[in-house]
Amino acid sequence: MVFAALSMTSGTALAVRLFDSVGPVGTIWIRNLLAALVLTSIGCRAPRVPPQGQRGGLIMLGLILAALNVGFYEAIGRIPLGVATTVEFVGPLGLAVVGSRRPLDLIWVAMAAVGVAILGGPTSDVDGIGFVLASTAAVLWAVYILVSKRLMDAVGPMTVLTGSLWVSAVALAPFALVTERATSMLRPGVVLTGLVVAVLSAALPYLLELIALRTVGAATFSVLLSLEPAAAALMGFLILGQGLRPLEIVAILFVAIASAGASHKGRPQL
Repeated sequence: MVFAALSMTSGTALAVRLFDSVGPVGTIWIRNLLAALVLTSIGCRAPRVPPQGQRGGLIMLGLILAALNVGFYEAIGRIPLGVATTVEFVGPLGLAVVGSRRPLDLIWVAMAAVGVAILGGPTSDVDGIGFVLASTAAVLWAVYILVSKRLMDAVGPMTVLTGSLWVSAVALAPFALVTERATSMLRPGVVLTGLVVAVLSAALPYLLELIALRTVGAATFSVLLSLEPAAAALMGFLILGQGLRPLEIVAILFVAIASAGASHKGRPQL
């Protein structure tokens, strides 16, 4: 899970370097297309075709993934990676406490709310539009989890992830290719960086998480996911040179601790 968190966040940080060449939407399209190709190629057999009743759900999931990715990538083009990842993490955190009757969960919710308020408050240096985009991505991530959980029970996780990546790539193609930056996507450096981003931020962490799920319980798995905000702040600093104020670091820790606490005994949604 540590390697998965570092892989995911380092790949996302590298994706920011493509923004000047192909823009956030173009970067997402390259990433999702190449990640779908990688996951399809490493499978032992062709992806299982979902039953007819599940195909509509898979298409909807792919569209949600496309919107989620656009919101998040547009956010990290405006605000530090650690901040955007922390705000986005509120989505699965909310799912972890929905339906819970533990009074302790109110403490975790309050702690997360304080952290997000610090990041998006009027005294913060965080760009307002970037904060709103990251918050939108948080809502869409929660929706993605709910929809994907139903599909995974029916057709399996590999089919769900690979299929949603293919659908999102097709959905984003018109927006990515019909721009003045489309020709830049053919440059070898862009393709190579896009492949690295696809492997690090999608294919590799997903496979590592599948291995981890077979080793630890779902509740422990959810707790370990809370490493991602801290890993994102670290990679934002190391790869992008993004520094954070002490108060913003405290806010990130608040959300990470709240997520770990809520997930430990909450319903395993991830």
